[in-house]
Amino acid sequence: MRILFTIPHVFNPQPEGKDHYGSLSQNPQPRIAALTQALCALRSLDESSQFWFEYTDKLYMHQANQGNFVQLDIIICTTQGLHVLDQLPKACTAYRHHPTDCEPMFLGFECHALLKSHLGQYDYYCYLEDDLILHDPQFFLKIAWFNACVGDRAVLQPNRYEQVSSNAIKKVYIDPARDCASGRIAGYAHNFHDNLTISGQVMGRPIQFIRAGNPHSGCFFLNARQMEHWANSDYFLNRDTRFFGPLESAASLGLMQTFRVYKPAPTHANFLEIQHFGEAWSHKLPQVILQYRR
Repeated sequence: MRILFTIPHVFNPQPEGKDHYGSLSQNPQPRIAALTQALCALRSLDESSQFWFEYTDKLYMHQANQGNFVQLDIIICTTQGLHVLDQLPKACTAYRHHPTDCEPMFLGFECHALLKSHLGQYDYYCYLEDDLILHDPQFFLKIAWFNACVGDRAVLQPNRYEQVSSNAIKKVYIDPARDCASGRIAGYAHNFHDNLTISGQVMGRPIQFIRAGNPHSGCFFLNARQMEHWANSDYFLNRDTRFFGPLESAASLGLMQTFRVYKPAPTHANFLEIQHFGEAWSHKLPQVILQYRR
């Protein structure tokens, strides 16, 4: 299985040092740590260089995980020299750098163009914000299983979570559900009133998927057929920013316009999930945590 990841990455320190997305802070270390963890996690999924040891008369090393062979290519897309790539550890150099001159907030659409330019070369085409960490070695097998069951007009998105340093709460899924038939989502997405729930079994256990009231996950993972279908639409690369803003639209709007978007139901949230670096979003929900503690 060949997989292409495109990652939009910006770091542009400003005197105020605060922003909604974490790319304007004067301190580069959190951004370096986030991107480092994201790249290291992706490389751990690349099964072309994984091994196990056997000891008989001496120690032998054999290749592991050949049954689920995964090979990754990573392209990091930057703009106007605003990045921390030159500050990453040497172990995180297994990527291609694609510099551009676009406006920083529109960098995600440059990633879309890269994905289209590689049509026909990969089994999966992926977009990943630079602070998302993918741990699950079975991630793509789960997505493939889902589409084999329900078809390519549906997309399964992961639930984003943060690890929380709290005595009461250890893990928070950070994308609150919304009424998918109203607000910013209504009007330019598929009909959200059909196939609202899909139920099935995985390894003998029941599992449920729901139409995503909040389809945003900061990422997407499309098989070759899905990517080609979207890339050939008349709205691909139109740089529409109506879904909250350019960053959110690059990650989610095209999916909503093209596919039925699902996520694992809260009762099975960790079936498909991805970690968001740090605790920034969790800290924005202090009242929720206080209510839970009571």
